Order: sequence, then C-alpha cells, then structure tokens
Amino acid sequence: MALARIPPILVGLATLGLFLGLVEILLRLQILNAFVIPLPSAVFGSFGRLFREEELARRLLLTGAEALTASLLVAIVGIGLGMLLYRFRILRLATEPWVAAVAAAPIVLAYPLFLVIFGRSAATIVAMGFAAGLGPVILKTLEGLNGVRKSLINVGRSYNLTPAQQFRMILLPAAVPTIFVGVRLGLIFALINLVGVEFLINFGGLGQLINDLAERYDLPGMFATIIFVILVSVVIFAALERMERWLRPAQ
Repeated sequence: MALARIPPILVGLATLGLFLGLVEILLRLQILNAFVIPLPSAVFGSFGRLFREEELARRLLLTGAEALTASLLVAIVGIGLGMLLYRFRILRLATEPWVAAVAAAPIVLAYPLFLVIFGRSAATIVAMGFAAGLGPVILKTLEGLNGVRKSLINVGRSYNLTPAQQFRMILLPAAVPTIFVGVRLGLIFALINLVGVEFLINFGGLGQLINDLAERYDLPGMFATIIFVILVSVVIFAALERMERWLRPAQ
C-alpha cells in the first residue's frame, strides 16, 4: 500500500517542479510581471533568511499552539455536540439548520466582535478558529451516526447490548470515517481563520509575519511564508490520516 502511493507523489512533485520552472522562465523573459510574482528561486532561497531574521520557527510554534488548542476544542466539543443532537431528536430538529447556517457563514468577518470580547490576544485567534471549525464537525458527526446501518444496530440488540455498549461497539466505530471527514473540514476552516485573523489583527505568528512582509513588499519572503503554511497543513493532515487508520485497524 505504501509503495503504491509513491508514483502519484512523484508525478505530483514532477508536475509542480515543471510548473515552477515554467514560471521562472516566463519571469526572466519578462513575460510575467516580476513586481507581482517573485522568482520561484528567490522564494525558495528566502527560507533560510526567514528562519534567521524573522524567527520563523518561533512564529510556527505560536501559530501551532493556537491551532492545536482550537483543533482540540473543535474535535471534542464538535463530536460531543453531534452525539448530543443524535441522542435527542427534538434538539436536532430545532438546531441543525442553525448549525448548518453557521458552518456556511464567513466567520472571519466577525473578528471585530471577537476583538471586543477577548481583546487583541491569542484568545481571539483561538476563538475564531474554534467558531469556524465547529459546524462541520457537528454536522458530519451527526451524519455519520445517522448513517449507521440498521442491521448493525439490530445485531447489537439481539445480543442484549446496553445503549452505552451499542454506542461504543457499533455506532461510534461505524461512524468514524464520516466523523473524520468532519474533523478534517473543521481543521481546514480553523487553520484558514487562524492565519487570516493573525493577518487581519497583526498579532500572532505566521499570519502576522505574512502581513509584515507584505507591508515591506518583500514578495519572496511573503510567498515563502505562505508555502511554509501550506507545508505545515499537509503535515497536519497526513498525521490526521494516520490517526484515522489507527482508529480503524480493520480497514
């Protein structure tokens, strides 16, 4: 299985390399505007400078701590609320449309309200990430539990399992794939809003660095930081995928 994943990865890297090489050539031929798009070679050459002069590692730790806090809150609260809505039908009917509306809303636009409540601090950034990622986790948890086949539930009843045993041994394992889809979506929304709010309020880690570099018109450094954020996100989602496999050993 691991070997089967290598060719697509190599093809993807080769395609990306060809694209960046083409952009480099077009910029050097002045077909593309170098005042808008920096040279890819200059972008990748900026990483060392960012670590030395801009404290990229420290900023990563700060944004990472905020992202970890928001992600844990999103997963714990979102899955818990999804289970609660599954358990109480009247509560689900009353609140599910509102949860869906919040999940689709551009939460980042509400950052002035969060600033008033929490002040210009890391608490605002964490709260924004949490609010943005909560809806998808609730909805997907509810969808996963509702999608469990009735035959599995009937098997549990035939063995006289208690409701708690049915939930632990049947409902939750069967719903794990869909729940993890919600967790992934929640983390995507949380990370987007985290970095976005850091950029908007000029406070925090990587988002603030992007803002600083943009104001200094340091395009290579700004693009390098954006690429760094993307790479960090890829690592996070790869770790999440491994966690899902661990929770589903039979798969």
